[in-house]
Amino acid sequence: MIDLLQTWSSFYSNHAAIRTVIAFAHVGALITGGGLAVAADRALLAAVFDDVRTRRSLLETLAGTHRLIIGSLVLIMASGVLLFAADFETFLYSRFFWIKMGLVVLLMLNGIVLWRAERRALSGDHAAWSTLRFTAMASISLWLLTTLGGVALPNIG
Repeated sequence: MIDLLQTWSSFYSNHAAIRTVIAFAHVGALITGGGLAVAADRALLAAVFDDVRTRRSLLETLAGTHRLIIGSLVLIMASGVLLFAADFETFLYSRFFWIKMGLVVLLMLNGIVLWRAERRALSGDHAAWSTLRFTAMASISLWLLTTLGGVALPNIG
């Protein structure tokens, strides 16, 4: 396994085009997934005061954004694994890296709670809207904190 990681690290280090594509995949997916998520979260927060029909329409519309956000998360994780493997000796012992990974786990768990609350709200459970409001606020915070962690990683370590 170490040999494979060292081979990848060497290949990655010696090919600027590969570094560029992987970094773009990571940041581009972050912008796409995070941007969609924050926009959806903002719509959920604004919908708290809307009537039941408008809320239902919003939830049905947002269902399509989940596929794009999940696709972005998959690309973020795949490119992240490649970035980790390119400098595994550094990241393995980086406190910021593990904090960022913890934030990613929290982001995904929050997404599951949000998705379940959306399902409950669609079935008519009005109490689900308080969960949606909380998870939307948490989502915005977690996307921003995860991004901060990614920016801090190469600068602070």
